[in-house]
Amino acid sequence: MKSEEEVGETDINLRLILVSGKTKEFLFSPNDSAADIAKHVYDNWPMDWEEEQVSSPNILRLIYQGRFLHGNVTLGALKLPLGKTTVMHLVARENLPEPNSQGQRNREKTGESNCCVIL
Repeated sequence: MKSEEEVGETDINLRLILVSGKTKEFLFSPNDSAADIAKHVYDNWPMDWEEEQVSSPNILRLIYQGRFLHGNVTLGALKLPLGKTTVMHLVARENLPEPNSQGQRNREKTGESNCCVIL
């Protein structure tokens, strides 16, 4: 993890966006995991993000292309371009959502069914 001035061909520049819309860029290596990133951002929390400060790095979650990243996923596994800037959202959330749980819950609430009757 390096300073923003040293973007190299082996680095990934992450532009993190908070729910408030504030952004900050950090440099990481392809070997860094989502959990490593959360810890680094927590330990180097930007001054202008003070209002959004969280109590623990364990509740910081990264969202990439609309999906929450699990803590063990590395940037290299996501095949992010080296030497370029990639945008991700950073949110405070205790637990990751269950895959496809939202659609299932909505069906249960409405009593909707996927069968039909042919007369």
